[in-house]
Amino acid sequence: MQAEQLRDFVVEKLEDLKGRDIKVMDVREQTDVAEYMIICSGSSKTHVRSLANHVAAEAKNHGVPPIGVEGHEHSEWVLVDLADVVVHIMQESIRDFYELEKLWGRK
Repeated sequence: MQAEQLRDFVVEKLEDLKGRDIKVMDVREQTDVAEYMIICSGSSKTHVRSLANHVAAEAKNHGVPPIGVEGHEHSEWVLVDLADVVVHIMQESIRDFYELEKLWGRK
C-alpha cells in the first residue's frame, strides 16, 4: 500500500470507531522516520485502546503489519507505527498537554 493510500486507510479506520479530532500531518519535509503523522483523540482509555487495536488489526489484515505498538498498557497515548504512517491516539487531556500539532508546526 502506498503512503497516501495507507494514510487514507488509517483515517477511515479511526472514523469507524468514532475517533475524534483526527489531524493528518505531512512530515516528509521534517523527518525521514515517516511520511505522515496522524493524531486522533479517544474519549477514554478503553476508547484509545480500541482505536489502536482496530487500526493495527485492520492494517495487518491488509498486508501492513505494524512495526510496533507502544503505550497500550496505559492507553493514555498509544502509538501505532506503520512505517510510512505513524499514528498517535491520545486521550484529550494528554493531547492538550503534549501539543504534538504545535510541536510539528501544525495547529
